[in-house]
Amino acid sequence: MDYKFIAIEGNIGAGKTSLSKKIAEQFNAKLVMEQFSDNSFLPKFYKDPNRYSFPLELSFLAERFHQLKNEISHELFSTFIVSDYYFTKSLIFAKCTLAIDEYNLYRRLFNIIYQSLPKPDLYVYLYLKPENSLANIKKRGRNYERNIEASYLETIQNGYFRFFKENKNDYRFLIIDTNDIDFVNYSGDYEKIADVIFKNNYEFGINRIKL
Repeated sequence: MDYKFIAIEGNIGAGKTSLSKKIAEQFNAKLVMEQFSDNSFLPKFYKDPNRYSFPLELSFLAERFHQLKNEISHELFSTFIVSDYYFTKSLIFAKCTLAIDEYNLYRRLFNIIYQSLPKPDLYVYLYLKPENSLANIKKRGRNYERNIEASYLETIQNGYFRFFKENKNDYRFLIIDTNDIDFVNYSGDYEKIADVIFKNNYEFGINRIKL
């Protein structure tokens, strides 16, 4: 195992948490999961994005920083860690949801605290077409996600792709096309994706794999 810290990322409904749990179980890793279910701004945001986007993004910024600082920084050299998100998610979503003046202020706050967090050894992005992400969202049936539209998911996905291009010299990005597999329900498909992650060496920059 060459990795000490892997972040699993992707659009809403891509299966980030499911994959992170499977990896943590297989490799006896410390699992770090994003805490969002008790965020009081989230259901309000989906009903009225213009009003609640800024307080939502600020609350996520604070929660993500606190969690990663406490759960990763102190254990990074003693155990293998897999997380179902990474801190830069905050900036990606904020870019897509905030007005320009709000985003500029948000980015200033982000930059102040970002440098104190460790970067993942490998940043995995699960690529799903927006319509497939939307199908997964409907299957899990969270009430506050009922109004999510494919256009919003496409905006978020484009935000990730823009981030990859802008930061390709700073991370090992691994984009895995998972549109034709079901690693959540089929062990063979999980083994495929695990092999892609752990049995290859990746250079800094953008690495793409289709399964």
